[in-house]
Order: sequence, then structure tokens, then C-alpha cells
Amino acid sequence: MLDSIPLQAVDYLVIGHITRDLTSEGFHLGGTAAFSALTARALGLGVGVVTSCNEKSPMKVFEGIPVISLSSEHTTTFENIYAGKDGRTQILHHHAEHISFDSVPESWRNASIIHLGPVAQELDSALPTNLSPSLLGITPQGWMRTWNDEGYITPCRWQNAEQILPQAGAVVISREDVGGDEELIEVMARQTRLLAVTEAEAGAVLYWNGDRRRFRASEVEEVDATGAGDIFATAFFIRLFTKRDPWEAARFATQLSARSVTRIGLDGIPTQSEIEECLMEVF
Repeated sequence: MLDSIPLQAVDYLVIGHITRDLTSEGFHLGGTAAFSALTARALGLGVGVVTSCNEKSPMKVFEGIPVISLSSEHTTTFENIYAGKDGRTQILHHHAEHISFDSVPESWRNASIIHLGPVAQELDSALPTNLSPSLLGITPQGWMRTWNDEGYITPCRWQNAEQILPQAGAVVISREDVGGDEELIEVMARQTRLLAVTEAEAGAVLYWNGDRRRFRASEVEEVDATGAGDIFATAFFIRLFTKRDPWEAARFATQLSARSVTRIGLDGIPTQSEIEECLMEVF
């Protein structure tokens, strides 16, 4: 039983598939679970991960981070084909096993921040009753995408969104997740406490308490945008939890995630100097 595993409590728990991302240079480890866990650690939090992947997946990057990994024949595998301002085409080549919320160890169920980060419908779209974080952060992209027999991914309706959105402390989506549907964004903003919408190099828009504010990203030379949204979400959740100021959380997350696209894959995880630089900008 997982409940019998002697694991210490964590500050930040992320639940979702790690992924193998196929690039022109080969496979890179990725997924919300990877980007968010490493970002939270960089920001000084004790982190735990619940995921599902093939046992041969390279996990050295998680050294020092406790990971509950459910056995699976495959690791979820994506191919991202970027086309500049036209966005990207995503292909799902393999899908790991479903993750049950019952797999979360008892000592992790009341983490300060629990981040539900599905990437490919791997989590139930109904919230469990046995998790009690101080802040429930959700990046629902994996509930908002479907794929055909060839694996080509397209946006889809998020099942049970009307039930989940009011329970979340904060939700982060990208404009791509909703296919640019402005009306749907407005509906979601009315249903949840805080909604942040990332817009690639344009930055992000935050909806809070009937207000809407845009945060511009710093101009940088983009090398790889993969994971930038996950870094934004993690930085936003953590800054929101520590400062209780949504506007400041969005500003900090926008600036920190913008710096991540200057490097490839997990090399984009924030450095200490970048974190300090973005924290100082508030003054």
C-alpha cells in the first residue's frame, strides 16, 4: 500500500505524466510534472511527484525529489512541430497509464500547494475528496485536448469544468488550449477565482474579481518554448501562495517564464540569478 511508504510531507505536489518529447535532436524528458517539479525546487520548496511512466525512463533529473511512479508499458510521448506565429502541431505517439488519485501518499495529501497537471487525459476530470491543499492549482491542458487515430491533437471540451473551476484556487491555461476562443475564456474566468491565460511571447492575461490585466513578457531570443507555460504556472502558484497578491504573482511568473525560452527543454528551468532578478523587479 502506498500509504505505508514512509514519505515526508512536501510543500508542492504535482500530479501528471512526465513525457518523452521528440525533437530534431532526439528525445527530451518533459511534461508538466517535470517542468513544474524542477521549477518548484528551484524556488526553494520541498517537492513531490506522482506520475506514470515506463520504468526505463531517465529519472536522474529528479534526484533529491521523491517520485511515486506507477508502472506503465509506455511513457507518454509527444512530438511538437512549431510553425512560428502559426503555433504548433502536436502528435501523441504513446500514452502512459491512468493515474488514480488514490496513488497519492497520505503524507502528501495536504501539501501547501497541489498542482494537477494532466497532459493527456491521464487524471479523472472529477476532483477527489481526499486531497486538502491550502492552494489547489490546476493546469487543465490535458483535459482540453483530444487526438485522432494518428495521434494528431486538437482542442476539446473540458468535461466537468463547471464543477472543477469553482473549487480551484487558481487555474492557468494557454490561449492555444481553447483554440483562441475568447468567449470560452470569459466563461471560465467567471467560473473560477483566478484565471491566468498565457499568450506565448505576448505574455499573459489575468482575470480576477471581475477585473482583467495584461502582463507583458520581456523581449528575449526564443530558442525553445516547450515548458514555458508550466514554469509560468508553477511560479504563479508559488508566488500567489506566499504573497497573496495575484497581480504580483502574474508579473513574477510572466517575467520568469519568458527567460526559460532562451534555453532548450529542462535547461530552461529558472536559475537562482533569474529568480532573484525577477523578484527584484517588483521594486
